[in-house]
Amino acid sequence: MKNFKIVVEYDGTNFAGWQVQKNGITVQGELQKAISVILNQQVKVIGSGRTDSGVHALGQVANFHANTNISSDNLLKGVNSIIKTPIVIKSCNIVSSDFHARYSSLSKEYHYYILNSTIPWVLGKDYIWYIKAPLNIDIMKQCCEMLTGEHDFKSFEASGSPRSHTIRTIYSADIDYIGNIAISPFQTSSDILALYPHRLPFIGRSMEKIVLFKIEGNGFLRFMVRNIVGTLVMAGLSKITPNDFRYILEVKNRDLAGATAPARGLFLTSVNYD
Repeated sequence: MKNFKIVVEYDGTNFAGWQVQKNGITVQGELQKAISVILNQQVKVIGSGRTDSGVHALGQVANFHANTNISSDNLLKGVNSIIKTPIVIKSCNIVSSDFHARYSSLSKEYHYYILNSTIPWVLGKDYIWYIKAPLNIDIMKQCCEMLTGEHDFKSFEASGSPRSHTIRTIYSADIDYIGNIAISPFQTSSDILALYPHRLPFIGRSMEKIVLFKIEGNGFLRFMVRNIVGTLVMAGLSKITPNDFRYILEVKNRDLAGATAPARGLFLTSVNYD
């Protein structure tokens, strides 16, 4: 019996999320069908976590156990050759039997994209949230600083999805125009895009108009990142102040936070392990 670890990329636009459902096409369901065909046995694919309907992934991690002599390389090639939905296995490795995609993870990182421009996109609109009014990025950055550390994020949890506890630790959170995220003065917009594998929808675009929110933490509540983004946008539009944002975080009341940002701008970029 082997334990396979896979890293998966997918376009979530037309999926009903990661987890198998009775009605609707899901990423987990499509992977299980394809892998079961290649291995000629039923497998259960365990993801690092659930992504919601419409959310994309560049680095979703999953694992499954199978009794087979097939190599990890041939398994990767076989699944990618037959799967017809917008899913690709980027890597496949045999790992220790006790590895668990969810319980072994140390942190996850999400990116959220906003187009802040007077003119919307047609191509690439499924990967970004369009906001016409100018955003005050400096105010939004002040709010991001309040997110780091251990907090009770109940104010940003989806209504009707209670957990045993809503305390999470955020290691980093920041927001800026992509054009401002330069590691060296020699970098160009193309170099910046090269840092982000999901750059295809953005090629040829003005980086000065694209806002990137990045957040890494040890775990996330349902809709937590999108609810945070929606509240950050309120601050960016001067509908709330940084002090209001701090109060929303501390009061643990979902009704005071902003609307849930659209799923299409959210990418699960990486899951990190020891």
